Amino acid sequence: MKRLDRLNAILTQLQSKRVVTSAEIAERFNISQRTVYRDIRALEEAGIPICAEAGTGYSLMDHFHLPPVMFTNDEASALLLGEKLIEKMSDGQVRENYRSAACKIKAILRPQEKDFLEELHAKITVFGWSDWEKNGEQLYLNEIQQALVNCKILRIRYQAKHADEALVREIEPVGLCNYGGRWHLFAWCRLRQAYRDFRLDRLEELHVSEESYQKDKHPSMNELWQQLSPMNYEPNICIVISADRKKLVSESKYYYGFLNEEESENCVRMCFFNTDFHGFASWLIASRSLARVIEPAELATLHQSAMREISEAYQTTYPHCPDHKKDSKGFDK
Repeated sequence: MKRLDRLNAILTQLQSKRVVTSAEIAERFNISQRTVYRDIRALEEAGIPICAEAGTGYSLMDHFHLPPVMFTNDEASALLLGEKLIEKMSDGQVRENYRSAACKIKAILRPQEKDFLEELHAKITVFGWSDWEKNGEQLYLNEIQQALVNCKILRIRYQAKHADEALVREIEPVGLCNYGGRWHLFAWCRLRQAYRDFRLDRLEELHVSEESYQKDKHPSMNELWQQLSPMNYEPNICIVISADRKKLVSESKYYYGFLNEEESENCVRMCFFNTDFHGFASWLIASRSLARVIEPAELATLHQSAMREISEAYQTTYPHCPDHKKDSKGFDK
């Protein structure tokens, strides 16, 4: 990157946050701290009012504004991709807010960039991001973000997966995380006196209280992810699949708690953590993987029972089907 382009980019970065550290600038542009100091000095000599505070970082003086930023085609394309993903990964309120912000951004684009986005818009879409996608879905993303920044207690009514009815809880939010196609809120639950992972599509109610908690009371999101991530659980399911059928579960295995695998000759041994044995057994059958459950015994029994029911139902429905043959285990070929 030419120095003039870098100076413009640094100025844009300074406008993006209240305070930007020299380390952040150096990391973004892959330059040394000494080069950062020289670039900041060059901007100051050009008349940009930059405030510097030792140990804190750089900031622009209040009320300093520059003309609207111009975007390249690549940058405009990235904004469009963000819009497409936001449409599928958020609730109605966030979608509306993003549309409003995107409209303001597009308003400052040059004519050729607007034409470029119009042409690209109809050629990009996102399908099947998650099974809870509904236009009216309320995930409370705006409220949760406000609570995270202001360290506010949340009062929620939450329907846990295996609970008979929703429970009212008070939680101290730590951070938002999107994995497995769903939004999750990591928080300290006062009811359970432990950190918990709350799926937002299971929230029936959410209210931001006036009560606050101490800002540095909880671990960071990265630390909490290490504690709560399913990837850190001990495997409770082990299956064996022939090597030539491994591809049938390669993409979907992560949705069912995949942890690790080990290949040996013509088969693959896979380990998972998943407490929904019925759902796991149904997935194995639907995948056509012909997997064999090694453990636990409860899952092996469910899996065999489900296959037997399918076989019996097929025989009842098609009792006189020509060329109806069975293998050595009594299942249809």
